[in-house]
Amino acid sequence: MEQVELSSGSILNRPNETINEVYFPLTCLISVTITMMDGMTVEAGVVGSREMVGINAFMGGRETTQTEYIVQVPGKAMKMKADLLLSEFDTNKSLRDVMLKYTQAYMAQISQNVACNRLHTIEQRMARWLLESSDRLASDELFLSHEFLSNMLGVRRSGVTETAQRLQEKGLIQCSRKKIKIIAPQSLEETSCECYGVIKDEYDRLLRFKLER
Repeated sequence: MEQVELSSGSILNRPNETINEVYFPLTCLISVTITMMDGMTVEAGVVGSREMVGINAFMGGRETTQTEYIVQVPGKAMKMKADLLLSEFDTNKSLRDVMLKYTQAYMAQISQNVACNRLHTIEQRMARWLLESSDRLASDELFLSHEFLSNMLGVRRSGVTETAQRLQEKGLIQCSRKKIKIIAPQSLEETSCECYGVIKDEYDRLLRFKLER
């Protein structure tokens, strides 16, 4: 494994590309996005310090499908050749057990995202997204633009700006240019939908560790 620095906006894999390397984020955050024919982009999942990029490498297919992996918060990650991971997956039972449990947790995240994007308000979804990002980065300061957030949430930029303003007026976050700071994480969790707690509990159950605020 090799430690690398990933810069904001870097694309690790595009649709239909062969996955030659996998990444285990340490201090960065990576979005799994889907772009529609009209150019609209929405986030399908997020990958941080308790996840990896490139599960296709050991799931029987080496190509991505419609998904794209974009670095949204720069930082460090561990990079590994996909062939080496597959070899270890085939021969190392302990590693295989962990990777399969992670895959189950990741599938739960994707499934919950579908329901969340369909049923919950922008305010609930933004609160959840900020909490999940904060957990994975182990930081209450998130360096993100409203334009990027609008792409991740699949809403207009004006909707993100208005929602962020409401959360700031409630004293939950503090916004500045390309930075959002979480001021009251417990209150932000109460504002979020149940999806945040559901996914967090599933990760804790399957991977047997808890993230403390």
